[in-house]
Order: sequence, then structure tokens, then C-alpha cells
Amino acid sequence: MPGSPTRAGANLTLDGNATVTPDGLLVLTSRKTNLKGHAFHPAPLPFRAPSGKARSFAASFVFAIVSDYTDFSAHGMAFVVAPSTGFAAAALPAGYLALLNVQNNGNASNHLFAVELDTTQNTDFQDINSNHVGIDVNDLHSVQSYPTGFYDDGAGDVFRNLSLFSREAMQVWVEYDGETGRIDVTLAPVGVAKPARPLVSATYDLSPVLMEESYVGFASATGGINSRHYVLGWSFALDGGPAPAIDITKLPKLPCFGPKPRSKVLEIVLPIATAAVVIAAAAAAALLVLRKLRYAELLEEWELEFGPHRFPFRDLYHATNGFKSKHLLGAGGFGKVYKGVLVKSRMEVAVKRISHESRQGMKEFIAEVVSIGRLRHRNLVQLLGYCGRKGELILVYEYMPNGSLDKYLYCEENKPMLGRPQRFSIIKGVASGLLYIHDKWEKVVIHRDIKESNVLLDSEMNGRLGDFGLARLYDHGTDPQTTHVVGTMGYLAPELIRTGKSSKLTDVFAFGAFLLEIVCGQRPVNADAQDNQEMLVDWVLEHLHKGSLTETVDARLRGEYNVDEACLVLKLGLLCSHPYTKATYAASHAIPRRGDTTSGSAIHHKCELQYDGSNAE
Repeated sequence: MPGSPTRAGANLTLDGNATVTPDGLLVLTSRKTNLKGHAFHPAPLPFRAPSGKARSFAASFVFAIVSDYTDFSAHGMAFVVAPSTGFAAAALPAGYLALLNVQNNGNASNHLFAVELDTTQNTDFQDINSNHVGIDVNDLHSVQSYPTGFYDDGAGDVFRNLSLFSREAMQVWVEYDGETGRIDVTLAPVGVAKPARPLVSATYDLSPVLMEESYVGFASATGGINSRHYVLGWSFALDGGPAPAIDITKLPKLPCFGPKPRSKVLEIVLPIATAAVVIAAAAAAALLVLRKLRYAELLEEWELEFGPHRFPFRDLYHATNGFKSKHLLGAGGFGKVYKGVLVKSRMEVAVKRISHESRQGMKEFIAEVVSIGRLRHRNLVQLLGYCGRKGELILVYEYMPNGSLDKYLYCEENKPMLGRPQRFSIIKGVASGLLYIHDKWEKVVIHRDIKESNVLLDSEMNGRLGDFGLARLYDHGTDPQTTHVVGTMGYLAPELIRTGKSSKLTDVFAFGAFLLEIVCGQRPVNADAQDNQEMLVDWVLEHLHKGSLTETVDARLRGEYNVDEACLVLKLGLLCSHPYTKATYAASHAIPRRGDTTSGSAIHHKCELQYDGSNAE
């Protein structure tokens, strides 16, 4: 209990996926995807003094994170102080770390303090990398964060890097000084004394944050990758100096991962005088086995019907030079994308490696990939095919030499700024591609992740909608059956968040955010706002009501744009982003309702017609 060291699983309130093993090891999330788990001390603690000032407190805990992969993991865990345990039900897994959700992230009413151990770089929260420790107050945009490691006292305060998902136990110390408001977080491998210098520090008065009585415990979440999060032991103290020391020798043991270490006795007694011919034969056999394992694939009998769309893993391996980092084009929560050149055809491709949640539904997933691979449109990045291996799927796309739109829109990597003609040409192209997948193809395709980073530019700077890895399709005249929320914050329609059901209209909503982003040159969510996250759509709507809509146009255009053209796109963006699907948005031009059965087609057609210079009416 707080005030003295304890084994992690002793007398805790659990929810979600959290369990305790018979020897007292707390398992917050097990080896599955999109899970969340919480564990709290069962009774609330008095975190405020009679004066109303937050009390000083200190915590220490030993943890370990184990991923199915050695080079990446998702998503992480956190030490948390919250006013109740009721927040756990509404909290989201994956990037939200089972702490908050889309609607309440950043709200002062959360009264939540956390120290996150994050193994994924989430650009929505401006994470510094995919292996960092952060101090969070009511918000997943950390007050302060730093790459994982520790300052080695024995080596003259040298900083040594650590990996959160190294499968090794590590110890964390969290300390808050109620008088100065200083927060210190220190980390070190188990068995190393607490370093004198903290890993990350911040000054923040928690008096208005922490309630008079709050719960202390842990939260953890997984995403699209199988990960396990453990707490071996912890201690806590209020107004009592440092947290009580944890006796490492009495902590439960972590489960064994990977092969058992080779016996030293066996190494000693191995025959030294083995004949050279036997050694050579064994080495040759080992090379053959390794070669076979390197190119091993998971091929089911039913996949033969999809043969023309399946790429041999050997071809993709050689095309990317073994998926080396120098060929890496980008990385996100669903995997990494590499540039490759197919050896036989010399065709340039983009190869995306993603972890598949389970073999259940694999056939249906590949069937959809193959169907989407038959899409043919000048404004779509063609999905060429796939390759299946144990635990992962590999998608192969047409390569776009000019990369993604966001790098030009925000002038990253020394890219030139997009002018007015290029921006509106890209808008027309994406609208045309979206119309095709919604209404013109043999089936309805819902993209489910329309955003600027998924719009790619070909050699002629034409905009092409890409990354159909999350797309779903269904027959015309029927309802989609998806009930799993995917996408990016700022592009998610309200009805998608409420029901989890994607549709053509949720794509149109994301397209509206995309329109505003292109014209304004700003992201849909402004995370730099002082009091709360500011939504781009609210800012544009405010200027529309004031009659100053042109003030929202990207200042970097220096006035070199057509006012009527820009205003039309902004109004279309507001229409698409309307929070109610059956509401009518009235402006100076006649604009269709988002809830009409023809609204998706009408919006696409309107975008295409208006930017060719035809009458807005």
C-alpha cells in the first residue's frame, strides 16, 4: 500500500485487460491488439493540504514492456493520478494510452496527472520520437518530454540511451514538490541506483489540477501491434520525502521471452575435433535453412485464386535491399513504408509492412485488398498487390516520386511552397478520385483516412489519394458494416465517433477538413492554442460570421489567389465539416445538404465544376 513498498499485484482495483499472476506480477495488457488496462490503489488519497495546496508526493515503480517485435512497439503505459477510476471506461486505447479520448483531451476538467512511457511517435500530440518519457497534465501533449535513458553517475553524468520495449525491467521515480511545483522523473535499469540527475523535469503547480481526494495507479494501451505491459512492484509516499525503496530481490520474475540461453556446459563438452567436412556440411545446411526462413511466406490454399495480386516476399526483400533504413519513406501507427525497385521489371514501388491483428478474417481482408487493387483512376495511387507472412501483411503501391502533400503544404524538407494553381488542381484531383470510389466504381469504397499526408504527388505534381490500407468496400445500395473507429483526429466525423460506423459521409467530412487545410495552410487541430486545442473549422466559421473569410487564406500566398475561388472552397469545406449530417448550411452560393442521398456526388461534382471557372450557382 502507499507509504511502503509493495508487490505490484497486491490489493489493487483492476479493469479492462489488467490481471495479476499468482506470484503477484501485474499484467496491464496482454499479448493482443487495441486493448486497455488499468490498476489503482483501491482507496483515494488526500492530495491537497487544508490550505488547498497540492501536497508533495513521490512514487517509484519497476516496469517492463514486451513487444512481439524487437524494433518497434505500440503504444505504452503511464503512472496516473486521477479524481476517480470512472474515466477508464471512456478512455481510448492506442495513442490515447487509456487515459483520455478525442473529446476530453486537453480539458481542465480532467484533473489528471500522468507520466507516460510512450513507444509510438504520435504526430497528433507532437511526440518527440517513438521512445520517450513525458509529463502530462490533463492532455496528451506533454508539458515536457525527453528520449528514454538515464544519466550515469558512475561515468561522470554521461547520458545512456535505453529502449522502453527492451524486454528488460527498469525503475522509475516520480517526485513532486508541493512548495516549488517542481516535477522530476528519473529512470534507470533495475539494479542501478537512482541517478542524481532526473531524466525530465518541469515546473507546474498541480494545486488546481489534483482534487482533494484522488486515485493513484497505472494505465496501459496497445494498438495494432501485440505488446505486453508489466508492473513488478511499486511504492508511494505523501508528505514523506522519497518513495520507500523497493527490494528488487523480492519482486516477481518476468516470463521468459525467446529461446533459452545455450548451456555453457554444453559448449565446453562439444567435440573439438569434429571433422572439417562435417563442419562444412553443417554450415552449408544452416545457410540453406536461414535462406529459406528469410523468404518464408504464409500461403493458404484459398489464396491461389488471388495469385496475380500476390508478390513473392523474395522479390520485395530484394527490391528494398532487405528493408534497409536508407530506403524508409515514412512510418506511422500501422507500419513502415519503404521505396523499392522490382528487380525484373525495374518498376519503382512503395512497400508498406503492417502487422495483422489475427488470422481470423485474413481471407476477407485480402479479398478486399485485391478488389481495391482493381481501382483505376488518374487521381488514385494504385494498390498493386500484397504479400502475406506470419504476423504481418505487406502492401505494394505505385511509387509517387514527389512524396506526400503535407511536406509541401508545410514546407518541410526544403520543399517549395505550393502556389494557388497547384493547390486547387490538387483539390480537383482528390475530389475526382473520391467521387470515383464513392459512386462511379462497381462497389462503394470508403477510404476512412483522408488527410493531407495520404495525398501523394506524382511526377507532374498531380494529387492522388493513396494509402487504402484502412479502406472498406460494400455493394451499392447496402450499408457498411464497419463499427471500428479509425482515422486521424481533426478528420473524424462526429457520427463516426458516436457510432463507430464509417460511411461515404464520414469520408466527406474528412474531405471538408482537407479543403480548409489546403486553403488556410493550417492543420485541422491547432495544438499550440493556450487554453485548449483550437479547431480549424471553428476558426474559419468565426471569420465567415464576421464577414472576414479571406483573412483565413494562407498568408504565404501573398494575396496571389482568386477571392471567389478561395471563398467557395472554404464554404464547401465548412459544409462538409458540418457536425450534423442532415443540417443545411446556407451561404452566398447554393450548396447541397450533407445528409442528402446525393450529397457526396453533389459535393464532388461541385468541387470539379467550380474550379474550372463555371458559375458557382
